Parts: sequence; structure tokens; C-alpha cells
Amino acid sequence: MSVPQLNDEPRGEEILAVFDTAFGELLAADPAAFRVKFRKMAASAFAFYRGTACLFYHDLDSDKRGGPYLDERTSRVWIHGDLHAENFGTYMDSTGRLIFNVNDFDEAYVGPFTWDLKRFSASIALIGYAKALGDEQITELVKIYAAAYRERVHALATGAKSDEVPPFTLDTAEGPLLDALRDARSLTRFSLLDSMTEIRDFERRFAPGGGSIELDAATRYKVLAAFDGYLETLPETSLTRPDSYRVKDVVGRRGIGIGSAGLPSYNILLEGHSDALENDVVIYIKQAQTPAASRHITDPAIRDYFQHEGHRTVLSQRALQQHADPWLGWTELDGSGQLVAEISPYAVDLDWGDIDDPEEIAAVVADLGRATATMHGAADDQSGESLVPFSTERAIDAAIAADEDGFADLLVSFAHDYGARARTDHQIFVDLFRNGRIPGL
Repeated sequence: MSVPQLNDEPRGEEILAVFDTAFGELLAADPAAFRVKFRKMAASAFAFYRGTACLFYHDLDSDKRGGPYLDERTSRVWIHGDLHAENFGTYMDSTGRLIFNVNDFDEAYVGPFTWDLKRFSASIALIGYAKALGDEQITELVKIYAAAYRERVHALATGAKSDEVPPFTLDTAEGPLLDALRDARSLTRFSLLDSMTEIRDFERRFAPGGGSIELDAATRYKVLAAFDGYLETLPETSLTRPDSYRVKDVVGRRGIGIGSAGLPSYNILLEGHSDALENDVVIYIKQAQTPAASRHITDPAIRDYFQHEGHRTVLSQRALQQHADPWLGWTELDGSGQLVAEISPYAVDLDWGDIDDPEEIAAVVADLGRATATMHGAADDQSGESLVPFSTERAIDAAIAADEDGFADLLVSFAHDYGARARTDHQIFVDLFRNGRIPGL
């Protein structure tokens, strides 16, 4: 039986080459995890887009040589790196407040601020298409996002007081954002612990099964040594009770999600802030990945700033997220940089499944524009890192002010063009996958 020919053979080869650079080593080490990842990506054009930041930046590569709104400063700000419409949700900050904002900073780096805006805008085009919105409606959504971003950046740049630009909390959020925060509030630490652990001999331990892997003595020793290294990276103000760091149990896990396929990881059960069993804390140690954007940033001052990818992920998240997780830190294991953070009981992602009314979609998109601007504004000379020693909101505000009219048009044009490309690429990818064309699978 003959294998059907791809409708775009050169693009298929290009996609395979990008995949080999981004995923080659991990795929070779764990093909089964990538079969799961790729089947999830095959489900829809948006799922494919989520899993292919590497392809996005490959296609965007020409931007590194300049472009509208990019200058010496706006080309090197802290960026999220994978800003799409599903990378928003809730977290409890270090002050105990539930916040709705950007999440998942695995791809964060330093680069052009427009890369975040373009990646988000194309994701809105894909979501709009999947919800059968017309091109004019998608255009309007991207314009709403651009206007909300522009307005918030300007407010931050001109010294708006905190009560004028408040974070999204239970008191200030509306619509689906408030729903997510309320869902997060209804969750408990006990329910998370109950799903992952059990009580044995009057002490909490990880429960067998559920994807956990029992460790041999040598591996356990290595993980605990890495944990000791991690403790040195926590802020002095992080935790005040030494017993909080007492390890009760440790297990291995293997990532199979769209973003974590093939990455080895470990869960560690800690005492928490009191002797009560319901206050135990679960943290994870996960091998950090090379961010897709970094392959297209050549500045050695940026590349050399980070010890390894775990260090890069943590510094980026602390810069981009105000009052970040107090358990957030980094370490090394088997020569690879590791990200360490709490598995939060209070994490709820924005669910687009039930957001179908055009007016509601528009309101959410506007809020996400404000959240994006707040994130970019947080990561500057006030973040405590010397890599971006200037006010990002003032630099971005000045760049946009030079051509107000073209700002939204730039994002609208990109959203439609790249949304169409991602839909075509998704079909090419499915054909490659189902016909056995992806090496190693």
C-alpha cells in the first residue's frame, strides 16, 4: 500500500528539522512519552500550537534583526516565551492572596516584547476559529487585546497607583477569571494530599501507583542531595520554621504532558509549616528545558547570565511574577539544571471550553491584555536582577507611542497569518505522525 504524499513536503521536512533540534535528545531517551505528547498535539490546531513554541520562534526568527516597536531596550525585556491563551490561571502568592495571572514560566527568557504579544494573538485567532468566529470577530478580539495591553502599559509607565491597576483577585476579577479564583478558593491542601498520599504508621507517605516510581537507594540519595542544594537558593524570607524542610518521602515521576514529555522529575513530601498532617507540602524537582526563544537570541550577556536552565526559569519567574511561590528555587541533578516548586493546591487554569459568548470572550481577552502588560511591567529594574536594568513599561510605552495606529494592526495581521499557518502545519504534522514519518517514533 502506498503512503499518501504530504500536501506540503518542504514544510513537512522543515517541521521535522525543527522538532529534531528541539526534541531530538529527549525523544530518543523516551519515545513513549513523545507518542503521548504528539497524540495530544494531534487533537487540534491549538493543541499543536501549544506544543510547538520551537516552530513558532523558528518562523519568527527574522524579528531578531529588528522590527516595528523594537529597539535596544524593547528587544531585551523579560518575556514569558510561551504566551498563549491557555497559559493563564490562579496561584496563591507569597502573601497568601489568590491571584489570577500568567502561569507556566518554563519558556521564559529575555527578548523582544512583541514576541509574547504575537504568540498570544495567534492563539486567539486559533481559539476564535475553533469557536467558528468570523475573521472580523477575530480581528476585533486582537484589537481589544492590543488596546487593553496598551492602556495598562501606559498607566504603569506614567506612575499609576496600585489601586488604579490592581491585580486580578477575588475582589477585583469578573467573569471566567472570577470563576477560576472561586474554584481555586474551594480547593484545599488536604484534598491534594489525599489524592497523592496516604497515612502509614502515623506518618504521611506517597501512595503507590498513580504514576509514581519507587526509587532505588542510590537515586534517592542523589535526589536528596539535590534537595539540599535547592534549599540554598530559597529567599531568606521564604520560610521561618526549619522543620518545614523535613523530608518525609520522595518518589520519581516521568513527564508525559504536552510541555514536559520525557523530562524526568521527582516529588518530595515535606513537613510544611506545622506538625499537622494536613499542612504537609508536596514539591517537585523537574529537569528544566532549553527555552525555544533562546535559540534565536544571540546576545552572550543574556546567555551567560544563567548558571543553567533551572536557574534561568526561576529568575525569570521571580522577575515576571510579583510575590512568586515561596518554594520556588533551583538545583542540579546529574549535571542538569532543575526547577523546584510547590505542587499548589490552589492552581486552576483558565478554561476556554465554556467561554463561547462573543461579549464574554472579548471581556476575557481584554483582561488577559492587562495581565500581559502587568507581567511585562513587573520585570524590570525593580525586579532585583541586573539583566534588564531599565523600566520596561516606560520603554515599551515610548516605543508604542511612536506609532500608535500601527500597533494593533501589526498584531491583527500576524494573528490571521500565523493562525492560518498553524492550522495548515497541524494537518501536515498529523500526516507525518500517522504515516510514521517522525524519526524515533
